[in-house]
Amino acid sequence: QVQLVESGGGLVQAGGSLRLSCAASGRASSYAMGWFRQAPGKGREFVAATTWTGGNTYRPYYADSVKGRFTIWRDNAKGTVVNLSMNSLKPEDTAVYYCAAQVSGRYYSQHEYDYWGQGTQVTVSS
Repeated sequence: QVQLVESGGGLVQAGGSLRLSCAASGRASSYAMGWFRQAPGKGREFVAATTWTGGNTYRPYYADSVKGRFTIWRDNAKGTVVNLSMNSLKPEDTAVYYCAAQVSGRYYSQHEYDYWGQGTQVTVSS
């Protein structure tokens, strides 16, 4: 069993930056870890993910809408922590952001993730 706890959300002006973190309890070093978001009145969408490629190496993936602005990385020094650095934020980035862990499957498919965090609100004002 893996539990995920997100932190780092908040209110920021357009063009600003925020960093989200997700701490995973349990053994998750080989799991894919992803960030998804859900804006008011919309469905949950893929934002970014990092998949294990062997040893201590991981590969990042991004949605087109955040590519070049967001960076995902993980730190396994003390358990599994997945960070999402968000720069050049736009009002359309406003959403609840969820961290998720996947044993196996397609990294971009929310339905194939096994564990979810409670979510953290990100609000970008114009």
